[in-house]
Amino acid sequence: MEDNTRVFDQALAMSPIERAVLIEKLFQSFDQKNQKAVDQAWATEAESRIDAYEAGKISARPFEGVLHDLNNR
Repeated sequence: MEDNTRVFDQALAMSPIERAVLIEKLFQSFDQKNQKAVDQAWATEAESRIDAYEAGKISARPFEGVLHDLNNR
């Protein structure tokens, strides 16, 4: 149990982005058999969003603005 506490404390010392990356990696470790399909679906979605942006169908915002809006809810 001490190892878990130590790992948790180390994770809390990380930046929010580093913690998010760690969480994602841990989450992905549970279901490796479907990862290729998930990765392909995200790649398809990303390409679709890029195409929509380039065609002027959607717009983009700076990340800082989105983060500001989320923090002020």
